[in-house]
Amino acid sequence: MKTLLMCMVVFLYSNLFGQKTFVFFGSFNWDKEKDGIFVYELDTFKGSLSKVTTVRNIKNPSFLTLSADGKYVFACTDSKTEKDGSVSSFRFNSKNKSLTFINSQKSGGENPVYLAAHKNGKWLVNGNYTEGSVSVYPILVDGKIQPFVQNIQFSEGSVNKMRQDRAHIHSTVFSPDFRYVFLPDLGADKIRCYQFNEDRNKPLESCSQPFIKTTAGSGPRHFTFHPNGNFAYVIEEMGGAVSAYQYKEGNLTNIQRIFTHSDKFKEGFESSDIHISPDGKFLYASNRGSENNIAIFAIENDGTLKTVGYQSTKGKHPRAFGMDEMGKFIIVANTRTGKVVVFKRNSETGLLKKAGRKIKIKNVSAVQIRKY
Repeated sequence: MKTLLMCMVVFLYSNLFGQKTFVFFGSFNWDKEKDGIFVYELDTFKGSLSKVTTVRNIKNPSFLTLSADGKYVFACTDSKTEKDGSVSSFRFNSKNKSLTFINSQKSGGENPVYLAAHKNGKWLVNGNYTEGSVSVYPILVDGKIQPFVQNIQFSEGSVNKMRQDRAHIHSTVFSPDFRYVFLPDLGADKIRCYQFNEDRNKPLESCSQPFIKTTAGSGPRHFTFHPNGNFAYVIEEMGGAVSAYQYKEGNLTNIQRIFTHSDKFKEGFESSDIHISPDGKFLYASNRGSENNIAIFAIENDGTLKTVGYQSTKGKHPRAFGMDEMGKFIIVANTRTGKVVVFKRNSETGLLKKAGRKIKIKNVSAVQIRKY
């Protein structure tokens, strides 16, 4: 009995204290000679961040995503660079805390802004904002990105001629079962849908419902699924709202549209990022512009949202934020002030409270969090 008890204690200790949580930040460095990707370790008790390593010799790694096994970091690189754009791969070693460049490939369009990695480790999907396109890349077992095998261009715009002169793909998101990919198109006011056939050389095939229209002039940006897989949500950059959908096998049915700001804000919305707590109880949406906050919503049983409140991000232009897999912390990248702020999340109320000290990363633009 004593031996069994001791084994249980050792097992619990190794799981609670043997694992480490790392946070990966991308940025607009504008110069390859300056650091572009930053890796920190998160103290999961205090909420403090300590620097682990950085990477330079890459330009504008503006968005990051991780492979399903956490071994590789993929980045949108050469973003916001005229007539250029690439996607890059890096190997992360959690034991020696190193991040090593592997290779890059052309993005298939100007200004890559979002990457999604398939759970099988064999595919990467990239969205290019400026001229509106999506590219699909095979990934080798060593994390090396192969040249894209599909590059689909879109053209049509929408009602706002200043912002929506043409298509602008702003994210590429797999469905929970990885059989579909959804592409919010800020320029066309559409959420595009493609089937993803992982065993084919060219995996993308248009869905039976190839797109769903959003509110005219709303500018859909980022997209996420509820943990139960029955609901999906898109944040609308220009409309300052979140639209909720019932989801089933590639089909979206709108059930609600709710603003991410209080009634005192009437225009100039710059809503940005969206995430749901692991328990599925709360949705968080960031607002830039004059608000610089995170809107907090309770998620009802039918998938609709109820406003809980607003939390200042303690900086300007919260382009992106991330949540750890336990839902204990939210980490915000305030791009214009170059401030990263950690918030501890109350799992019962959904409310946020600042934790630890702010850290400075110039033009910080992306956050990914993972336990190893």
